[in-house]
Amino acid sequence: MAELFAPLDSLLITGGDSRLAINPATGLNEYGCQSTPCPETLSFSSSTATSISERAYERAQAAREALMASAIDVGIEAAFDERVEEMRDELRFLLDLKPALADVVFSPSGTDSQLQALFLVRALLGPELVSVVVAADQTGSGTVNTSRGCHFSAATANGGRVQKGEPISGLGTAVSSVALPLFDEAGQARPPAASDAIVFEAVERAVSDRGKVLLQVMDSSKFGWRAPSDQCLEAITARWPEQVQVVVDACQVRLGRARLKRLLDRGHIVIVTGSKFFTGPPFSGALLVPGALAARLDAANSIPPGLLEYSSRSDWPQNWPALRSRFPVRMNFGQWLRWEAAIEEIGAYYRVPDSFRQTALASFGKAVERLVADSPSLELLPWQERPIDAADEEMTQRTIFSFVVRQGKRLLSLEECRALYRALAGNGAKGASAQACLIGQPVALGRDPSPAAALRISASARLVSEAWSPNPDMARRGLQRAIDEAAAALANLESLLASRLEPTGASHGS
Repeated sequence: MAELFAPLDSLLITGGDSRLAINPATGLNEYGCQSTPCPETLSFSSSTATSISERAYERAQAAREALMASAIDVGIEAAFDERVEEMRDELRFLLDLKPALADVVFSPSGTDSQLQALFLVRALLGPELVSVVVAADQTGSGTVNTSRGCHFSAATANGGRVQKGEPISGLGTAVSSVALPLFDEAGQARPPAASDAIVFEAVERAVSDRGKVLLQVMDSSKFGWRAPSDQCLEAITARWPEQVQVVVDACQVRLGRARLKRLLDRGHIVIVTGSKFFTGPPFSGALLVPGALAARLDAANSIPPGLLEYSSRSDWPQNWPALRSRFPVRMNFGQWLRWEAAIEEIGAYYRVPDSFRQTALASFGKAVERLVADSPSLELLPWQERPIDAADEEMTQRTIFSFVVRQGKRLLSLEECRALYRALAGNGAKGASAQACLIGQPVALGRDPSPAAALRISASARLVSEAWSPNPDMARRGLQRAIDEAAAALANLESLLASRLEPTGASHGS
């Protein structure tokens, strides 16, 4: 209970891994984010991470006070468990999911959710399986470890010291993984048919080898791509209905609520976060588990000992009493408060009328495409062409704008793009910009030892909800303000290129 009296900005960065740590010299984490509101920062980084907003910070503060009051009546453990259960209902309501369709398992991050998903799939299919990871070059860096049931950091969310890359006790046995990159070695996207064929053949081999497969598919990648196609996924699940369990990496949550329902209806486990598109503070993860699987999962009678360091009883739904009873009672206040903040942002977004959500994302997207096209140094990467799906609602359009940076005839390398990214965020790199700008972290293109890379400007739920007003003129001005801020962020980048960052490293062709 005493921990609850710590400063809120300190609490918000507890109960996670080292990515949450704030550098005391800069006041920022490794993504350039603060643990307090910073409305003066130009923020287009929802494909990576975003600092907490003022309204979300106020929500977290009020939630803490409410929990303290409730704890006086029923005790802190009961009050905490009940509040987390209420949040499951809130999240389902906001995502338009009926309780019977999906159960919610909370976690400190999407990476932790991958470990939970592996545990659940082993409970469904048996302990010996192959993890086939689609778009492995476009998912979180920890996936190379979580897909094999290994530690992805040097510490767990509960503070235990572990060895990164080593198997988690009871979870990392009899599991192998296959990584399927979305882009080829030259950094070019494969044609959809070729990508689908690679996925299908990998699953076929894995089924022949081990018999059981966790197939982690991508919806949406760091560049906003999906893989494999819906048709490919349907063919796989039709051919191996008892041997393949699909886990959808939807951590970006750049998909319509109707599509989310459809994925769950088909029996897929879905990983979401509150800290990407929705702009809750980093980090917060959740598994959406099809309700049809609940009884089988609650009956799981073997909990990997090592998983107990990553998860607590309140993370698991109360309607899974047998399974949750095997986890320790432990209150992760940081994880809970980050989800309180995220739910505030999700609610604000979905309170905006559908028509304005559509208009705002479309208008912002067209403006960013024009801004990049007009730049002498930036080149927009193509977006994935895919069939229009009404279930995607406003997410039928592009919300992540990936671009490479040219100096002369060459593209900037990954290391040079990292320097630009840090300088824009103002976290002590050479040539720090006058106004802090957060954009998406650079992503390597191809597997060259010194690859070129792309940076990203991303639309977000907060961009839409902060622009919205029932007064049409005010709404237009709010949207124009967001576009003007994107223009300022790109102008800052151009300024850094022109006067502060010296060309270094190997050359890259186009």
